[in-house]
Amino acid sequence: MPQKSVPLTASSPSPDNAPGCNRCKDLEELDFDFTFAYQPIVDIHRRTIYAHEALVRGPNGESAASVLAKVNDDNRYRFDQGCRVKAVMGAAKLGIKEFLSINFLPNAVYQPEACIRSTFEAASKYNFPKERIIFEVVEGEDVIDRPHLINIFEEYKRFGFQTAIDDFGVGYAGLNLLAEFQPDIIKIDMELVRNIHDSKPKQAIAEAIVHLCRQLNMKALAEGIETRRSGIFW
Repeated sequence: MPQKSVPLTASSPSPDNAPGCNRCKDLEELDFDFTFAYQPIVDIHRRTIYAHEALVRGPNGESAASVLAKVNDDNRYRFDQGCRVKAVMGAAKLGIKEFLSINFLPNAVYQPEACIRSTFEAASKYNFPKERIIFEVVEGEDVIDRPHLINIFEEYKRFGFQTAIDDFGVGYAGLNLLAEFQPDIIKIDMELVRNIHDSKPKQAIAEAIVHLCRQLNMKALAEGIETRRSGIFW
C-alpha cells in the first residue's frame, strides 16, 4: 500500500493562501493524451531502488519526443501541471514507496507558491508523501530567467520537496548555478558516464563532480550505467 502523506507543519508551509495568477487558474484539458513509464534509479552498493523517475510517454508507448513535440507556449503550463498530477497518481497506483522524481518546466512556472498547489492536492488525494517527491530540471533546459529558476528551487525546497539538476555537465547552468543554489541531487550526464572505465578525462571530471557534491552536501547520481565495467567506477 502507498505510504500516507505527512501533514504540513510550520516548517513546511501550505500554498493554500498563496496569491494566484491567471495562468494558474487556466486548467483546461489538453488536446492530447500522455502517460508515464517509471524508470528505477538504483543504489548499486546497497542493491536497492532509491527512486523512480517518471518518464513521459505517449498513450500507446510512444516516445517522449513525440509527446513533447506537442507542447507549445499556449499549453506549456497545462502540460506541466498535468505531468505532476499524472506522475503522482501513477506512482501511487503502482505502490511505489521510494522517491518519485518528476521533471518540471521552469518556463511554465509563473508563481511557484501558487503553481505548486496541484502537486499538493495530488499528493493528498493519492496518499503519496510529498517528502518523497523530487522536482528536477534538465540542465540544458532553455531557461529564460535563471534567478527565476533559483526562486522556484528555493520555494519547492521550502515546501518540503527535494530538488535535482538532471544531465549535469552539458547545459547552461554548471558551476555558476551551484554557487547560487545547491539542490539535493546532481545527476551526472550519461555522456560523461558511458565508457568511463576507458577514459581518464571522464574519470577525472566525474571524480571532481562527486567530490564537489560531498563538499556541498548533495547526492551524486550517475546516468547511463549500462555495463558492469562502467558500474565498477562508482
